[in-house]
Amino acid sequence: MNRSVSSSSSLPREQKAEARVASLQDGASWRPAIGLGLATLLLAGAVYAGIATGFAGLAFPTQAEGSLLRDANGQVRGSVWLSQPFSSDGYFQARPSAANYDPMAAAGSNMARSNPALAERVAASTAAVAAREGVAPAQVPADLVTQSGGGLDPQLSPAAAQLQIARVARARGLPVERVQALVQAHTEGRQWGVFGQPRVNVVTLNFALDHAAKAP
Repeated sequence: MNRSVSSSSSLPREQKAEARVASLQDGASWRPAIGLGLATLLLAGAVYAGIATGFAGLAFPTQAEGSLLRDANGQVRGSVWLSQPFSSDGYFQARPSAANYDPMAAAGSNMARSNPALAERVAASTAAVAAREGVAPAQVPADLVTQSGGGLDPQLSPAAAQLQIARVARARGLPVERVQALVQAHTEGRQWGVFGQPRVNVVTLNFALDHAAKAP
């Protein structure tokens, strides 16, 4: 009789011990996962980022800062890779932007070529560019009236830049040949001679144009 009581009273203690051991095992299985997560966060999120940022700043200081363009006073006037609007006739005009030239809202219009609204907008833009440059609508290059996929591409085709030379030279009182030389100097060929098409960066061209206008 006493043995039965003793056996039944020891059973809860054994179950509690087993539960305690299971709990310790569960805790032990979580520790490596938590440790690995923290180590990964530290190494990939802090150490690697710091090394990569430091290396980029030393090896490519201009690009690491955003390829910024600064004037003679050190003021930032733009970035080589971001288009911006130019309202004066003394500047080459960039492509239209579906993002309104906002780098925080880069996007295209997402309109299909069959969209009537797109056709209407392109027709209106073509007429406006033709009137501004004093040419027939058929002479207006497509990239002067169409938006890029990101809405911030600063490049134009050489034909689109050539079309604007006469207006820019007239507005600035510069010889056409001088403006033509600037366009030629800022015309880039295909990437590595293979990819893409020849292009002109409107932002750097206008930046150089301002310096040329101040030169004697």
